[in-house]
Amino acid sequence: MSRDADAAHHSTGRPDADGGKGQDARTAVTVFVALGANLVIALAKVLGGLFAGSPALLSEAAHSVADSLNEIFLLASLKRSKRAPDSKHPFGYGKERYFWSLLAAVGIFVMGGCFSVFQGIEALRSGSSETRTGYVVGLIVLAVALVAEGASLFRALMQVRGRARQAGHSMREAIRAADDPALRTVLAEDSTACFGVVVAMVGMGLHMITGSVQWEAWASMIIGALLVFVAYQLAKESRGQIIGEAADPALRRAIREFLEEQPEIDTVTTLLSMRLGTLSTLVAARVDLVPGLDSEEVEEVLVRLKKAIREKWPIADQVFLDVTEASPGDRERARRERRRLDRAVDGEPEDEAEQRQEEA
Repeated sequence: MSRDADAAHHSTGRPDADGGKGQDARTAVTVFVALGANLVIALAKVLGGLFAGSPALLSEAAHSVADSLNEIFLLASLKRSKRAPDSKHPFGYGKERYFWSLLAAVGIFVMGGCFSVFQGIEALRSGSSETRTGYVVGLIVLAVALVAEGASLFRALMQVRGRARQAGHSMREAIRAADDPALRTVLAEDSTACFGVVVAMVGMGLHMITGSVQWEAWASMIIGALLVFVAYQLAKESRGQIIGEAADPALRRAIREFLEEQPEIDTVTTLLSMRLGTLSTLVAARVDLVPGLDSEEVEEVLVRLKKAIREKWPIADQVFLDVTEASPGDRERARRERRRLDRAVDGEPEDEAEQRQEEA
């Protein structure tokens, strides 16, 4: 097996030594920490915002309320996605995580982003002002919120760091490749919340210095715009996963290389995959076997290969192999697909004209 295939064996195919239960438990703790922090912060911001009459602080309160609701969605996704397969859902309920993460993104958009923009517009229209005591209360609440949000973000980053070490990746690579929607949502929420608190503090401080409410109003709208952008990105990821997203290119290439190395296989004409959840992937391949094998030998080969794939990459738990006779066109298409996989794994841009030609 090649070096890239071996790397995929360790990083992409084995998310955890205990079948992913350890990762789920750590993710649940991370979500609970974020939920506790957001509930306390939301209450403090609401009381402080009402007392101070601060639009930026009330916008941050809406942000925290939305985050709290989203954490409940994420906890529901962790529990519901573990249900065993049944007659209606033979491949299990792994995609529940993607659905609840989509709802969390909608919550960030509506309850956080839209309300924050509304608060900013209302502040510009009303021209409200704050007392000296209101400024102090608001800044104290925001400082406490920054500490709490920072602690929650630190917890999420430590979990990502553990995964990065396990996979042999850098922190940046691990964050970009995070395949757990619950953890990815918490990271996005907490990092956005920390930035939003800083923006709110700046807006309130400038309001305090200049006496002009427009600073807080613009801070509120900046927070809202940021939340809308984050919600869009999270929803875009969840949408792709719900529709049916292919497995990681490194995993696909590793499985293809493994099959091509088998002496009984002449050509791997097609290899399709779809992520069924964070710990489940469907792999379907059409293979052309070498001549001279009788029916019993063919059956033994297929059983052995499916078992070997599941053992090497436990995340590929649904494996289907179809024996077919490869035509010259099939062989050429297989070579093109292999080149495209190599480019995807190596991070090289794919020429659009070449792709259109290949598809034609």
